[in-house]
Amino acid sequence: MAAVPAKLLLAAPRGYCAGVDRAVQTVERALELYGAPVYVRKEIVHNKHVVEQLRARGAVFVESETEVPEGATVVFSAHGVAPTVHANAERQGLQTIDATCPLVTKVHVEAKKFAAEGYTIVLVGHAGHEEVEGTMGEAPEHIVLIENEADADALEVADPTKVAYISQTTLSVDETRAIINRLRERFPHIVGPRTDDICYATTNRQAAVKQLARRCDLVLVIGSRNSSNSNRLVEVAREHGAESHLLDNETQVLEEWLQDKRVVGITSGASAPDELVQRLVQYFRDRGIVDVRELEVVQEDVRFMLPKVIRQAMAPAS
Repeated sequence: MAAVPAKLLLAAPRGYCAGVDRAVQTVERALELYGAPVYVRKEIVHNKHVVEQLRARGAVFVESETEVPEGATVVFSAHGVAPTVHANAERQGLQTIDATCPLVTKVHVEAKKFAAEGYTIVLVGHAGHEEVEGTMGEAPEHIVLIENEADADALEVADPTKVAYISQTTLSVDETRAIINRLRERFPHIVGPRTDDICYATTNRQAAVKQLARRCDLVLVIGSRNSSNSNRLVEVAREHGAESHLLDNETQVLEEWLQDKRVVGITSGASAPDELVQRLVQYFRDRGIVDVRELEVVQEDVRFMLPKVIRQAMAPAS
């Protein structure tokens, strides 16, 4: 007999954030305006489903801007790029469209500001993540990367009175707060950004999952393996008492996860489209669940304008 939980709870907010929506729309509009192929440096957002859909429409994903043919159109992903990438693209005569999330751009601006003022900049983030690589590229001689409290404990700087911190936008809110508190203990003069670098969507989705986990036996998170914010949602759910698993879509649900589970919670990372959540909901409806509710923790109304080059190209048509 297939296990049939009694109830589904859907986290709200979940799924697409304003930066992801803007980035995906940017590639879609570029394909409409310029025709295929439109090249995209790295994955436009960290979601396999989205990337495959855009690839089917004519987007060509490349690891480096140096792979793009001279004079072609290239979109930079939502995670941001280093100044060297812009310089390479200019040398190749590429038409660039920068889909960097404005909240990531904010962190880049902070890095440049603190570097210009002579600070050692401590970047809290995950090594190898595209967002971290782009941010470090703004001031590589000034930035040191730390990933946890142990790194904060081991950190040595030239001038302990001249230290600043910034962070990746998609980290665990609680973990990052603990790391920054540790930095403040070690470097009492440390300065930081005027507003938190962890983006509103990451913060809100983690807050929603905390509430969801307290009411559920199992929390399923729709998101890709390389999605930082999706992985953090799984961690947060587990920390707050629920079994939790990351999955790309409904075909990856394992029967063993559902044994003896009364209430199943569902959420999705900031780069996962809601159609994947609806497919997962339908999977449970097909099993016989009729009690499906939303758990709204906070309302979101953030929107970002498309990049200027896209808006200008669309203007004659409108």
